[in-house]
Amino acid sequence: MRVLIVEDEPYLAEAVRDGLRLEAIAADIAGDGDAALELLGINSYDLAVLDRDIPGPSGDEVARRIVGSGSGIPILMLTAADRIDDKASGFGLGVDDYLTKPFEMRELVLRLRALDRRRAHVRPPVREIAGLRVDPFRREVFRDGRYVALTRKQFAVLDVLVAAEGGVVSAEELLERAWDENADPLTNAVRITVSALRKRLGAPWIIATVPGVGYRIDTGTEVLRSTGGGTASGGDINDAGAASCVSGVNTNDIGTGSSTFGEDAVEGGGACA
Repeated sequence: MRVLIVEDEPYLAEAVRDGLRLEAIAADIAGDGDAALELLGINSYDLAVLDRDIPGPSGDEVARRIVGSGSGIPILMLTAADRIDDKASGFGLGVDDYLTKPFEMRELVLRLRALDRRRAHVRPPVREIAGLRVDPFRREVFRDGRYVALTRKQFAVLDVLVAAEGGVVSAEELLERAWDENADPLTNAVRITVSALRKRLGAPWIIATVPGVGYRIDTGTEVLRSTGGGTASGGDINDAGAASCVSGVNTNDIGTGSSTFGEDAVEGGGACA
């Protein structure tokens, strides 16, 4: 999931972004209406967290533009006003939910998860494919009944792959959906993270590489469903370079402001030790 935070208070915006990252949710910040509209024109977002009182085009105007674009991006409006008339006018613009400041981070996350469920209502909350059971809300993964402990970034990548229902997801799309705008488009972090994720999930490899295209869950004859689960067909294609050493990988987490990717880079590099 990738979220756009539109908030002109830097401390609050950064606190929300960092809190969402701890929940494996990528987030970008726009400090005013103009920056928000620019990012919306460049990137693809699953949700928008929008402060109503921002410089430039107001939060109402940004919401109006989002709704008018037909993108279907759900909007959660942040406001210091708790009056029903203010909320009614926002809902009239097409806002999906409201949260009054101050708020608990946990409540924001729960509301965003609920909005994402409604947006993709055909997708079951717990997804099962090829023996994998992925629960985005508990952040739990099981393979053939065996619990698999994943890092936040590994979980985010797996969530995107599973949601594709066996379809191919490019490295560029994984970088866009599981990381954020600070990610270096030339980084090999996706390859490193996928390599580490394969090892965590165990043999036979269930993440196949489609050379020159991207990655997919090897479903064999399986289809995504809400109950049950089978085993992978084993017809995987390994990423020939996925486990190779990468020099100069910084181990700082992206939440520190670095454009590197922390724990996943460590695991990827560890394969060469």
